[in-house]
Amino acid sequence: MNSVCTRLPPGGRSCPWALALMVVLLAAGAGCSVRRAAVNQIGNALAAGGATFARDDDPELVRAAVPFSLKLMESLLAESPRHKGLLFAASSGFTQYAYAFVQQDADELELRDVQAAAALRARAQRLYLRARDYGLRGLEVSAPGFTAELRAHPEQAARRMRRAQVPLLYWTGLAWAAAVSVSKDNPEVIADLPIAEALIDRALELDESFEHGAIHTFLIAYEMSRQGATGTPAARARHHFERAVQLSQGQHTGPFVALAEAVAIPQQDRAQFDDLIGRALAIDPNARPDWRLVNLILQRRARWLRERADDLILPPLPPDDRP
Repeated sequence: MNSVCTRLPPGGRSCPWALALMVVLLAAGAGCSVRRAAVNQIGNALAAGGATFARDDDPELVRAAVPFSLKLMESLLAESPRHKGLLFAASSGFTQYAYAFVQQDADELELRDVQAAAALRARAQRLYLRARDYGLRGLEVSAPGFTAELRAHPEQAARRMRRAQVPLLYWTGLAWAAAVSVSKDNPEVIADLPIAEALIDRALELDESFEHGAIHTFLIAYEMSRQGATGTPAARARHHFERAVQLSQGQHTGPFVALAEAVAIPQQDRAQFDDLIGRALAIDPNARPDWRLVNLILQRRARWLRERADDLILPPLPPDDRP
């Protein structure tokens, strides 16, 4: 997660939400061309510039505000369905909301209420698939027929994409893979994993430094289950970890939390786990204001993992009890 999106135009002082509401209300009775022009103008404002939520220091406030922003984007897309900026914002926004405020809640709830956690994961799956669909629509704008080709020949279709499509490739692939991760009982969704992989791999090939190593951070966990790759999964994951830390200058919590979960826990390496979680929690969220929100959210996950460390990583057996 990088920034839950509603976006301000550079130097803009007014709130795009307020402007968008005004336009939607005033344009309701206007002619189609006038309404479409107004919607496109507000869509541009929402999709451009820096993310206001990304700098927020109150995740719970953002949790309450984001659904309105996402539904507003969907309202605008109903009027302008091929607006690439809005399609990108919807894809990235639904993905981030589902992870930060739905899937994480499910993980924390599971030990207390398995059924409630399963219901939250089912909701997360629906949100991820909605994000995927918006991303595919955005890619279709640039490459008509892309979705059909992608399903038939994933790697061939992905090679059609160029550097300008990297943001949509990343968010579409990420949303798709995330949907698979919470779809243990849905073989149709699971079968799509090679498609998500093709999108992410193409994004990495085109711009491996995207969003200060975001693709590498995702691949830390993904490499542990990738099929048919050379080398050991842990070695591949560590390569992506090192590159992600380098590209983010060690100021993003994502790589540390990802390696702790993907490698240290499966390897039952308590020393490595403690080091990674400690490094994640030592990051000052205010050092990079654009990453403040994501660092706060991931530090919450790091603290949750630390609290469960004794259950996640068993102590070594005494010498006499070892097989």
